[in-house]
Amino acid sequence: MKSLSELKREFLEYCELDKGQSLLTVQNYERYLDRFLNFLTDSGPRAQASGLLVNLFPSDINQESVRNYRLYVNRLRDEQGSELKKNTQNYHILALRAFLRYLAWRGIQTLSPEKVTVSKLGDREITFLESSEVREILDKPDTSELSGLRDKAIIELLFSTGLRVSELVSLDVDDINFERKEISVLGKGKKIRLVFISDSAAEWLDQYIKNRGFDKHQEGSLSKRVNDPLFLSKNGTRLTVRSIERIVKKYSLRAGITKKVSPHTLRHSFATDLLIAGADIRSVQSMLGHSSITTTQIYTHVTDQHLKEVYEKYHDKNK
Repeated sequence: MKSLSELKREFLEYCELDKGQSLLTVQNYERYLDRFLNFLTDSGPRAQASGLLVNLFPSDINQESVRNYRLYVNRLRDEQGSELKKNTQNYHILALRAFLRYLAWRGIQTLSPEKVTVSKLGDREITFLESSEVREILDKPDTSELSGLRDKAIIELLFSTGLRVSELVSLDVDDINFERKEISVLGKGKKIRLVFISDSAAEWLDQYIKNRGFDKHQEGSLSKRVNDPLFLSKNGTRLTVRSIERIVKKYSLRAGITKKVSPHTLRHSFATDLLIAGADIRSVQSMLGHSSITTTQIYTHVTDQHLKEVYEKYHDKNK
């Protein structure tokens, strides 16, 4: 019988090759499953009895061991000494459940994935910016400098498209279709979706790219520079997710906004702006690249509250 370590390796290869999942997803699965296997190794009865490292097998996974693992994860602390967020704890358990589902698919006897439950989460709290707050942030970059032009284009593009920050940093110059004002984005699950660029975002992107020394537009589209990153650091390298987060935070602080603002806040702002203006939720789901409508429905709580505020402000004021 194969050990859990061997089966874990085969599961990760299956996720990458057969299911076509991203390397990031596979790496996350590996990290969470390694934590589970290390827990079993340290706490399992056979390991305790022998005092030595032992091979683990599918039969070592049972409801009691999973329950103890959930307690262990619930008591973990991050680098700052804080408890793990509930959704982070659930990622650990969801990775285990995916592994158990794979074992069941292969006919390997072990705990049924249906017997592994995750913690219930309360309504997710959404932080978003009002249009006036977005404008205040957009006013802060110094566009007389190349770095300011870049930062202005970044913030404009995030609010214009609702892109995930990971999607934004992976963009190349030739991904932008200026003639149609749209971008084909490779999102989660390697799914391609179309996002649209506002006139303002297109204008600032155009200025930034021209000031980087690219050729003048030819027949409405850029001269192709294949795999040339869209947003560059001062060293000429592709900007990282962390760099984009620092840029957004810097200008939100300069604008005097007390909310915790991140690139994802701009994504939330994009979605709520559309819904408040009357866009249907299915269209917003497509533009955000959500695989499930349930994920998009987190924004309805925000828009419902907005409608209540409008009602209270305007209804029956002539009495």
